[in-house]
Amino acid sequence: MSQDETPDTPPAPAGKAAKARPPLSRSRRQELRRKLLRTVLLTGGVVGAGLSGFLPLIYARKPRLRPPGALDEKDFLASCIKCGQCVQVCPVDAIKLADLVDGVGVGAPYIDARTQACDFSCDAVQCILACPTGSLTYTKPAFLDVRPGAPLAAKPILLAKENDPEPTLNLAERMGVARLTRPEMCLAIKGKGFKGPARGHTFRGKMRYMRIDRWKPVRIAEVRYEVAECDLCVRECPVKGAISIETVYAPDGSLRKSPVVHEPCVGCGVCEMICPTEPGSIEIVPREVWRT
Repeated sequence: MSQDETPDTPPAPAGKAAKARPPLSRSRRQELRRKLLRTVLLTGGVVGAGLSGFLPLIYARKPRLRPPGALDEKDFLASCIKCGQCVQVCPVDAIKLADLVDGVGVGAPYIDARTQACDFSCDAVQCILACPTGSLTYTKPAFLDVRPGAPLAAKPILLAKENDPEPTLNLAERMGVARLTRPEMCLAIKGKGFKGPARGHTFRGKMRYMRIDRWKPVRIAEVRYEVAECDLCVRECPVKGAISIETVYAPDGSLRKSPVVHEPCVGCGVCEMICPTEPGSIEIVPREVWRT
């Protein structure tokens, strides 16, 4: 056999060839890990960037409860300059400014009634007086449409001012309407009472209690209730005739007590904030109109 010839030996099996390969060096393994990490991070960044533009569109569809006197949503967002003047004058710090998830509504004022409702502690609705653009207004300009059911039948009577020469709030349209969204949780419907702070000792929400101080809102956590049948939503509603406890027929035909919302409801959110069940049995539907 010549030197140029090679013996006819069969190739080594694949498994043996693979075993024969030298192991990757430490530097090579580190390089591959870095590539994998870069790929994961890049993929996460692309997905995150997509969601950052998509999520605001989702959240923007969730109605926000706007401060008293707010124009309809489209007109409100078009005219509000996000100056924060309404935030600064609110005595109970009910008004917040929306963050990035609100999309085009970022920076616009809103109220989270469950956390802190508007209880009209300012009497004259200071946020409207402070608004420089008319986004919050006592009366809409004639060229803007008024949605059916949005106007109040009469100026709401503020219970804190009931004995004053002028007891009404100068509001022409409601912020929303209270709805008993979880009747199965309502203590009044269950015929149960309530003892203790309405939302627990750690709740930071504030409200004006006439029996304590007309002008100084106090923390709800500092006020203790003891009622045989829960009526906190009615007891603390700041607007006369907006809600009452009525005897109604349950689905099974039995008679029960239940909160009933009436036309004077302005949608301030006090009933939602004070409701002691968790989650709240009653909620404000933002921009809801009165339906007969």
